[in-house]
Amino acid sequence: MLNWIWLAFLLVAVLVGGVTGRLPEMTKGAFETAETAVMKIALPLAGLMAIWLGIMRLAERSGLVQGIARLLQPLMRRLFPEVPPEHPAMGAMVMNMAANLLGLGNAATPLGLRAMTHLERLNPHPGTATNAMCTFLAINTASIQLVPTTAIALLAVAGSANPTAIVPTAFLATVCAATCGVFAAKFLERLPMFRAPAHGAAEGASQAETGGAKEVKDEVVEVERVEVKPLSTVGVLLLVGFVACFVVFFLGLAFPGLIPFGAGVADAAKAGAAQGPVLRSLSAVSVLAVPFLLTFFPLYAALRGVKVYEQFVEGARESFGVAQRIIPFLVAMLVAVRMLREAGVIDLMTRTLGPVLSALHFPVDLLPMVLMRPLSGSATQGLFVEVINRLGPDSLTSRIAGTIYGSTETTFYVLAVYFGSVAVRHTRHAVLAGLTADFIAVVASVTLCQLIFG
Repeated sequence: MLNWIWLAFLLVAVLVGGVTGRLPEMTKGAFETAETAVMKIALPLAGLMAIWLGIMRLAERSGLVQGIARLLQPLMRRLFPEVPPEHPAMGAMVMNMAANLLGLGNAATPLGLRAMTHLERLNPHPGTATNAMCTFLAINTASIQLVPTTAIALLAVAGSANPTAIVPTAFLATVCAATCGVFAAKFLERLPMFRAPAHGAAEGASQAETGGAKEVKDEVVEVERVEVKPLSTVGVLLLVGFVACFVVFFLGLAFPGLIPFGAGVADAAKAGAAQGPVLRSLSAVSVLAVPFLLTFFPLYAALRGVKVYEQFVEGARESFGVAQRIIPFLVAMLVAVRMLREAGVIDLMTRTLGPVLSALHFPVDLLPMVLMRPLSGSATQGLFVEVINRLGPDSLTSRIAGTIYGSTETTFYVLAVYFGSVAVRHTRHAVLAGLTADFIAVVASVTLCQLIFG
């Protein structure tokens, strides 16, 4: 399906650009985006991945990820029945979902790529997405978020009296979207048109792509058993003390004046004193989450006898290879999306669909943002800011826009990066499941905001 969608993007962009006279802008935008995809997305992503893949390696070698996955085993086995319960893919997917839940996008993507790498090792048909991959992508497209931090920050900067008002609507919208996305993936995988190829057909395709060389893939999946020493009493006390320190940090940031701090922390607390306690608490979580994860996992691993520096380097070693593999897929998708934007396709669709959506009580001001959301995160953010500045941060339309921004994802970017990291070209039903989740998120956002704020 992605093959035809990508071709359609190119053809529609060129045809509309020719009619609107925007072919020069479209060409310039295509070349600029190709450079941006490599220099400003793929290469910086390698650095981020080095950090988080190293941390993930420590969590795996210390047995922490396996323990978390074991706790969530009943749910994960229902979502991914073809993945062995103790396989590293389970732990990586759990950590990715947790990062998305907390709004840690810079951690969620590397952890998601790690999960895709493990899922590919279970794939009996290389180059074709498995059911587990498609379900995992649907969950990422509509990841449940406790706090839409970026949307809240943009509303706060614009002077909203209550920027956290969208927290419950965004959370409920993502729950609806994630549920429907999973159901869509499970339903579509059963349809004949999306069914995985037979083993013989996949083997023949693999031979054709590799020049006739037969690729042998073991059917038996070996799950690595991690042997670590148990935590000592001193180790437990150290962990408790470490967590207690971060609790104190949280209280100091969320409730200024409660705990005396040094000058730097005191200044940060005073800066947030004018905000409400809910917003201060959410800001404190976002500030402390990454430092906590970057130090807790190495400490826990060290206390369980893991050679933390060696294992961190071993995990980080994979980052550049993954970043290198996604470059062609990233360039192909982002260039096609930029061509659509520069050709004026989104503007044309807005003018065409506006009257129909007005009759359905959908705010026409949000249509450009909704159409752009699956394609480009930066463009969507710009449209969101424009809505806030034009209609006011506390208007119903702005709150709907914030809920949509916090409950949807750049579906085609996610598909390009995740599938590109494991060279999957036949995406089966992943695109349709992801777009279904996006559509449900938009419908739920509009409905919930009108019920709560209307």
